[in-house]
Amino acid sequence: MGGLVIQQIRILLDEMYAGLKEYFETLGYSVITAQEAGLKGLKDKDIVSYAKKNDLILLTRDQKPAELAELTGTKYLLISNLMIAKIADKHIKEKFRN
Repeated sequence: MGGLVIQQIRILLDEMYAGLKEYFETLGYSVITAQEAGLKGLKDKDIVSYAKKNDLILLTRDQKPAELAELTGTKYLLISNLMIAKIADKHIKEKFRN
């Protein structure tokens, strides 16, 4: 039987999100952290370049690498403090509404 092959989504976690690796792996993603890739302390453009070269989605909370990714056509997701606050607000209201 010819099955449909789904390409696994591959993620590069920026330094501040390295602690989320196990969570994303548990959800089925292929994940590498900036630290594991030897990118710790490098310039944002180098991290973005690595993500693009290796066809990874860069997850970051920093505006600058997100903007550089946008400019270079690199896949990225900016998880801002605003996004986190909105998610928390939604769940707080759902869980603790009188």
